[in-house]
Amino acid sequence: MGKRSNAIKPSQITPECVFHARRDIVKSAVALGLMPWLADAASAAELPPNGEFGGLSEWPGSLTETPNSYEDITTYNNYYEFGTGKGDPARYADRLQTSPWSVAVTGEAEKRGTYALEDLLRPHTLEDRVYRFRCVEAWSMIVPWVGFPVGELLQRFAPSSRAKYVQFFTLADRRQMPGLAYPVLDWPYREGLTIEEAMHPLALLTVGVYGKVLPNQNGAPLRLIVPWKYGFKSIKSIVRIHFTERQPQTSWNMAAPQEYGFYSNVNPNVDHPRWSQATERRLGGSLFSPRIPTLMFNGYGEEVASLYGGLDLVRNY
Repeated sequence: MGKRSNAIKPSQITPECVFHARRDIVKSAVALGLMPWLADAASAAELPPNGEFGGLSEWPGSLTETPNSYEDITTYNNYYEFGTGKGDPARYADRLQTSPWSVAVTGEAEKRGTYALEDLLRPHTLEDRVYRFRCVEAWSMIVPWVGFPVGELLQRFAPSSRAKYVQFFTLADRRQMPGLAYPVLDWPYREGLTIEEAMHPLALLTVGVYGKVLPNQNGAPLRLIVPWKYGFKSIKSIVRIHFTERQPQTSWNMAAPQEYGFYSNVNPNVDHPRWSQATERRLGGSLFSPRIPTLMFNGYGEEVASLYGGLDLVRNY
């Protein structure tokens, strides 16, 4: 695992051209009296119309390892709504319409409702920041995500004391998503975190990758990245956030509870029933590239281990 740095220049993270702003991506927001922090159409924030973020800066704690290529990151994806093959999302996701987009907020929170994406991207939340995380699945990647901490947004919905968990839902539209025609999972796709996990500053809502707006196959326009759970909790194209007192259902736990528990941390000590998680291989190499040891919590143990104090993570996988 690469060393972390708080003082890396943006041009050292991704190609320098990505960091030259063509226009400011965030406009000032105007709070409405009855709906705090909702912006009107003229002042709502927006994703950059030209598809590239400007003025990105490094997030403290990011990795110094060289990222995988943009091609790696955007052509090898899991997004079963567009097919079960790794190349299916890149092949079919262009039919997904990501604008306009809205997110419903339900459950144990004071400020429930349906919010346009532009109203969620407030200036004090979507600062131009790039996060480089070591993201592990069957293959591993280093991915420079652009996003903001989930907790910054969730707090604005004023969850109640009964909100012990947060559940997320993906869009399920058969007209746009050919994979929904097959009963691979119980649609819509859903994921869940404890409120403490969701509020951790390393848990991200992500709107871009490699300095560019998220491609559809990577979960546009809004997806979840939980780096110490990568490959388990990476829900894409989020359309609903639900606060609940009870542990929520998650799609893979519903489909295969013996393989995917609710917590689903990156844990080299807990083998998947069909393969070992003790080692990994970097995407972009060959089948003969050497495997390297998988790190507990994907290398973020120092930051997140306290979330699981007293919890047996072999039993509670």
